[in-house]
Amino acid sequence: MIPWLEAGMPFPEVSEALTQEDGAPGLLAAGAELTPERLLDAYRHGIFPWFSEGQPILWWSTDPRMVLLTDRFIISASLKKTLKKVHDSMLSGGRWDVRFDTSFEEVMLACAAPRRNAEGTWISDEIIAGYGALHRMGYAHSAEVWCDEQLIGGAYGVCIGHMFYGESMFARVTDASKIALAFLVHFLKSHGVALIDCQQETRHLASLGAAPISRTEFLEHLRVAIDFPQIVDWKPLRIFE
Repeated sequence: MIPWLEAGMPFPEVSEALTQEDGAPGLLAAGAELTPERLLDAYRHGIFPWFSEGQPILWWSTDPRMVLLTDRFIISASLKKTLKKVHDSMLSGGRWDVRFDTSFEEVMLACAAPRRNAEGTWISDEIIAGYGALHRMGYAHSAEVWCDEQLIGGAYGVCIGHMFYGESMFARVTDASKIALAFLVHFLKSHGVALIDCQQETRHLASLGAAPISRTEFLEHLRVAIDFPQIVDWKPLRIFE
């Protein structure tokens, strides 16, 4: 059994999360609230919310943990060609543009939209409200890809000090989410962020360079990274000089 959290109750130790033998590896607790304060406390302890519509709030701390080291992000030859096109367009005022934090809620709503061969979404109205509050506080950020002033791809996540927690991505045209991620990774790496939390292990993330590490190793990195000052100048940087 996992504990039920009432409002204000602290999280249990992450070592108490369920294991593979329990059938829900990483599940730590249920209940509580999705206030900005609760979310920040969760992330500072390596915990994240993940639940479907109609379920109680479920809190997780997976072991192993999927992470992307910013210096190991894989840019394929075709993606590099696309990034060069986008980069040149940004410099010349062309059709393509990459922006940070100009349409945070729109990015979240796009990530929540139904996807082919996917069951529902975990990005509920409650999640959107909670992370929207974090965005207004300067902790949650979006990377956005625009073409002809239309939002065609993006990603969002939470940043505490030098720790970035990736939440979700979307693409309305081929590679648009990868473009957003590439600019985000470049920005974070340039600001001293060495690791991006990807939470769940997927083949797609692995193809971009992400790999699992132990929860112990993840928490050791997290404890140091969150003590750095907040990054404040959220603007895309040039990838190609």
